[in-house]
Amino acid sequence: MIHRHVWPDPAPVCLLCCRSLMRRFFQQERWWVAIYIAAVLSPLALVLITPSPPSRGFLVEFAMGLGFVGLAMLGLQFALTARFRSIGGRLGLDTMLQFHRQAGIIAALFVFGHVVVALASEPAYFVFLDPRDNFARAGALSLVIVLIPLLLVLTFYRERIGLPYEWWRLSHGIIGALILVIGLAHVIRVDYLIGTPAKRAVIGVLVVGAIALLIHTRLVRPWLARRRPWRVADVRRETPRIWTLTLQSDSEHGLRFLPGQCVWLTIDESPFSFQQHPFTISSTAAESIQSPPVRTFEVTIKELGDFTRQIGKVKPGSRAFVEGPYGTSVMDPEAKSPAVFIVGGIGVTPAICMLRTLRDLQRQRPLLLLYATRTVDGAAFENELACMKNEMDLNVVRLVEEPPDGWTGESGRFSAEILERVVKPPFDRDDTQYFICGPDSMMDLAELTLRDRGVSAVQIHSERFQIV
Repeated sequence: MIHRHVWPDPAPVCLLCCRSLMRRFFQQERWWVAIYIAAVLSPLALVLITPSPPSRGFLVEFAMGLGFVGLAMLGLQFALTARFRSIGGRLGLDTMLQFHRQAGIIAALFVFGHVVVALASEPAYFVFLDPRDNFARAGALSLVIVLIPLLLVLTFYRERIGLPYEWWRLSHGIIGALILVIGLAHVIRVDYLIGTPAKRAVIGVLVVGAIALLIHTRLVRPWLARRRPWRVADVRRETPRIWTLTLQSDSEHGLRFLPGQCVWLTIDESPFSFQQHPFTISSTAAESIQSPPVRTFEVTIKELGDFTRQIGKVKPGSRAFVEGPYGTSVMDPEAKSPAVFIVGGIGVTPAICMLRTLRDLQRQRPLLLLYATRTVDGAAFENELACMKNEMDLNVVRLVEEPPDGWTGESGRFSAEILERVVKPPFDRDDTQYFICGPDSMMDLAELTLRDRGVSAVQIHSERFQIV
């Protein structure tokens, strides 16, 4: 489920995405939100509720508070990307990853706020950056001041500067770990507000726990994956830029998944490769539901990023490693209510998995697929969808942004007007389930349009990944 095509939209997409993300995060699991907030505030709370030295003035103490919160948020970044099924399975892996991005920005602002407010309120603190007073301390703290904006620049502008994904992923973990270690050393060395062993222990547990999560994700989990290898059994072209890979287990271990879920896939001789990406399973989940686990499944991938651009050159027989499944945007195949799929580009993959599952299980319900692509030949599974229309209660509406001469279907960019025109009886019922996958701006607009129409948030299922 990896999207790179930018769907033009006049709306402020970043704001819409953040609003949608935060709404889903707070609605889906308030307890996890409360735990996160408590963890972020725990170092600050520890300082406030235990005996502390005399105050040095409001601005100085405010700066220290910003530093404590920023350090805690940076430590929790490793938990947000650790892909624990107990958490990701409830909130959704995409929600965790997108929240990780937003939290990273906020954490960076807190840390920089700590530096700026501290220096502005007490110029004597410039000594911490003076190499003549303490070269190691000044070098380490100056390095953090450089590393934090570097971390953000590499994350948001990786493609523009041409940094390969695997090098970004490696540098991302190393830089994050360095910032945490230096931050912990700084707090302990200053030793003003955490002068007791108990206080230092709490801060230390936070940072050491974060490093342990990094080691677990990057080393322990891949080491365990060596016992559950897969291989690429087949590589099949769907369109000039879209390919389907058939994966087959090389051990007794299989996979149990629900329609709409994804896996993290590594195609390499070693599971320690940094070329690991999330892809939605496109094959039917019927066998997985009826007689799990399955030892063969498919993913459909579009040539977009560093790794996917070479996907068509993958050789059958190549070794692979699979982690998952993940994802909460799943369909209940036993439900009788209408289902509407609003998809763009390669975002059709969860929809085709769900449709194949319903077909193979012989479950009938009203189905509508609104499938948007930039060009006519950018659509995958067209022949199969045409057959499905004769086998199921399925209506397929194609939307082409750049239609050829003679095109009689829907044309132009995705808009609220098209959605209003297409989603009509019997698909406007109160129990209709909406599944959305595609470019971010398209998904944001679809979600907002549906909510404006009075559709409940529990009827809208969407997940987005931007990892390639």
